[in-house]
Amino acid sequence: MGRDNQLKLYGELAAQLKEAHTRVRELQVPEGVRKALSRKLLVVTAAAKHDLPDAARRLDRLMKDLDEGRFPESD
Repeated sequence: MGRDNQLKLYGELAAQLKEAHTRVRELQVPEGVRKALSRKLLVVTAAAKHDLPDAARRLDRLMKDLDEGRFPESD
């Protein structure tokens, strides 16, 4: 992947992560579910440091789960 493409993907992923954090913060779910979702977002953020395409796929799956109302179990 060229540097320009990588920077573009990183910018897109950063914007999507920001949106995802906002959505998670606004969800009307138990605090344990919100924490689990926040951890998933942190995993995506960490993955972005090493593998942008994988991080983008993980975030897409998480957003799809949110759209479809599938939430992780609370602690």
